[in-house]
Amino acid sequence: MQNEFRSVWQRTFFLIWVGQAFSLLGSELVQFALVWYLTRTTGSASVLAFASFVALIPRVLISPFTGVLVDRWNRKNVMILADTGIAVATMLLAGIFFFGNVRIWHIYAIMFIRSLGSGFHWPALQASISLLVPKEQLSRISGLNQTLRGTLGILAPIFAALLLDVLPMFGILSIDVLTAILAISPLLFVVIPQPAKTQSEDKDQPFRIWEDVKFGFRYLFNWKGMFYLALAATLLNFLLNPGFTFTPLLVTDYFEKGAIELSAIESAFSAGMILGGMILSAWGGFKKNIITTLLGILGLSFGTALIALTPPNMFFLAVVGMAITGFMQPMANGPLFAIMQAHVDPQIQGRIFSMLESMVSAMMPVSMLIAAPVAEWIGIRGWLMFGAIGCLVIGIGGFLIPSLMNIEEDSRIESKASLEKENS
Repeated sequence: MQNEFRSVWQRTFFLIWVGQAFSLLGSELVQFALVWYLTRTTGSASVLAFASFVALIPRVLISPFTGVLVDRWNRKNVMILADTGIAVATMLLAGIFFFGNVRIWHIYAIMFIRSLGSGFHWPALQASISLLVPKEQLSRISGLNQTLRGTLGILAPIFAALLLDVLPMFGILSIDVLTAILAISPLLFVVIPQPAKTQSEDKDQPFRIWEDVKFGFRYLFNWKGMFYLALAATLLNFLLNPGFTFTPLLVTDYFEKGAIELSAIESAFSAGMILGGMILSAWGGFKKNIITTLLGILGLSFGTALIALTPPNMFFLAVVGMAITGFMQPMANGPLFAIMQAHVDPQIQGRIFSMLESMVSAMMPVSMLIAAPVAEWIGIRGWLMFGAIGCLVIGIGGFLIPSLMNIEEDSRIESKASLEKENS
């Protein structure tokens, strides 16, 4: 009976996972192609910056509201509709390119729609995984997902660059429509369990989206261990994102190297991420996932510090540091998502994952606004060292916070208390 259960969840999950892997590849190809088109046709940094801003808006401002809808609607249908909406928008842009009528604002609009669709799709997928996969396997699945992202980080730009030489833009955009069909098709033939409704959703009262958004925020805040975990993820993005955004300047200005060396250091990160994800997928991490996460954060601190402290004549050490950082990212992130999937109540997971996405995404523009002038003052290596010290504080501090260290043991009590407090 146990073997039958194992084969059922594995078959269902991997049918979905393979389809989503193709969809992710298509999205990466489109993203690369659109950024390259904007770069080639405008040569404007402000155009590229605004394109990034447009794609970021739904992730920051709309995600908490999409999470509420994900929790109330059928999650399989949400994924199907989100993928379909993204595909239709991309097909529309492909048609505009085909007839030669494309304008910059068309690309902005499609980027916004694609980001909005992802804002529905991502929390629906993450919340569905917790209902499909046994809790003891969630860290391995997270490691598998990190491996996929690392692999696409290497392959997608290569494929996109090759395709740009042989296909027009509408042809590349059409590939994303095909991969969306490959993602949607398995969803039509699988059953994804639905969580039980909360008391507030069962009450005979009109649907009030803002009340449900506040419910999610209070639920997260009332559960101190989970709140600290989400806060740690947000701070990590604030500390590390700017330093790695400045990597091209570090390579050219400090190490006085060129495009080949830049490619090497970026590939080292992706290679490390693939290896770390594979090991986490096979190993599963420590019995307490929080230990794996905190040790991963300490590893991020070490790798980042190694890059910051590398002398200008020892570039290979920076490559090693970047590989270590890539390796530690799945160790830090994979168990973190597994903890949330395993211990947040299924009926609230859409909101929690959307809020995490909103918090983490909001740190990107904030950190860049702060990091740019600070890096001008203390240098890029100075910001990297600041990030390394911040990760060290988060990693060590996490071991000293009882509510965080006991988050998995106390999950049933804390989660139930949070729901009862909000439903009362």
